[in-house]
Amino acid sequence: MIGIEKKNINDIPLLHIVAANKKDEKLPLIMFVHGFKSIKEKNLHYAYFLAEKGYRVILPEALHHGGRSDGISGNQMMYQFWDIILQTISELEIIKNSLEKEHLIDASRIGLVGTSMGGMITLGALTKYPWIKAATCLMGMPYYEKFAQLQLDEMRKNGLEIPLAEDKIAFLMDKLKSFDLSMQTEKLAGRPLLFWHGEKDPVVPFEYTYHFYETIKPLYEQQPEKLKFIVDEKAGHKVSNEGISQTVRWFELYV
Repeated sequence: MIGIEKKNINDIPLLHIVAANKKDEKLPLIMFVHGFKSIKEKNLHYAYFLAEKGYRVILPEALHHGGRSDGISGNQMMYQFWDIILQTISELEIIKNSLEKEHLIDASRIGLVGTSMGGMITLGALTKYPWIKAATCLMGMPYYEKFAQLQLDEMRKNGLEIPLAEDKIAFLMDKLKSFDLSMQTEKLAGRPLLFWHGEKDPVVPFEYTYHFYETIKPLYEQQPEKLKFIVDEKAGHKVSNEGISQTVRWFELYV
């Protein structure tokens, strides 16, 4: 039987999914980060399949989402987009350290995966945490600075007021560079990385993600099997059943 537990770690709401007969064992860990304006519960199907394979799975709730919702509007959430991403990255280590102190995880076997914003968080986290053994990015992209500029341009085009002074915007852009995997691809260090992206995605541009994949392929020349990009020619911004099964398989292979 697969158990689902609601819990908090340092005021971070999360779902803890694990096979009931292995609940107290030291297990490999997979953390799954949801997308923008989504909730952790929407990824329970991934967690179930992974728990069936013997992983301890954690679905954290991002700031301003789900159990952490504080009633802010959609526009206000968009203005907080990068705060959400950066805070979630910092919280991943808090969760990992807490589980490690409880002797519930094998710290040498940790995987990270996310959808959309969660995929962006996954790629950003690879710049900071060498303890991530393997990762999967579903409909995300690594170009933090470029994506932030796209957002600003879109806001200006739509006549929206940007609640940040120019010096604050410059400070944010500089901060984002330190999490931008495209600017520090050496941080990948040969770690297994899987991408899934729909070619018709209207939210996160497919072309950016695929271009990044092409730029890092030379880094995997010695072990090409550790880098994979699954293109779904018909999909938009929703992961297919194949994407789900390939995610589980990826972690089976490398975590």
